Amino acid sequence: MRVVAAEDQFSIVSKMALGRLIGQQGIFSIVGDISELNLPKSCAISFPNGKDDLMNFEVSIRPDEGYYLGGTFLFSFQVSPIYPHEAPKVKCKTKVYHPNIDLEGSVCLNILREDWKPVLNINTIIYGLYHLFTEPNSEDPLNHDAAAVLRDHPKMFEANVRRAMAGGYVGQTFFQRCL
Repeated sequence: MRVVAAEDQFSIVSKMALGRLIGQQGIFSIVGDISELNLPKSCAISFPNGKDDLMNFEVSIRPDEGYYLGGTFLFSFQVSPIYPHEAPKVKCKTKVYHPNIDLEGSVCLNILREDWKPVLNINTIIYGLYHLFTEPNSEDPLNHDAAAVLRDHPKMFEANVRRAMAGGYVGQTFFQRCL
């Protein structure tokens, strides 16, 4: 049987309370972020688990310019209890032919990785995602094939995007219609 000294018990309880408090910070931060959202008209937020679960939500983006004009792309957001000290986990749920989004939905956006800072917020991320569709970046790809086509053959890239969004094959990969 292990005996814990009174001051050690106090320390353990204090650490547990601090952990709950830090977890609450994530809830308070996300409530503030969501209440202050200023989304472009082409973006919308929804809560598939209900409004009680603010730490998990979806954002749809419908670009109004560029290669992806007219497509609708759905992203899931999972917000950590220590948000804003850790970036949310963001996945693209729509399979898309894009240099900065791989076929599993991982997103290459610097503010979701090394450039994340607690002063950034959900609005910043959504605008960053929107920007990926209006200005795809072949210099920092997750989908290297799409990046090479964008860089070397922009007209072919445009045709591949249109084919994928219409619901069809690009190479050996099938894409569901998202127009």
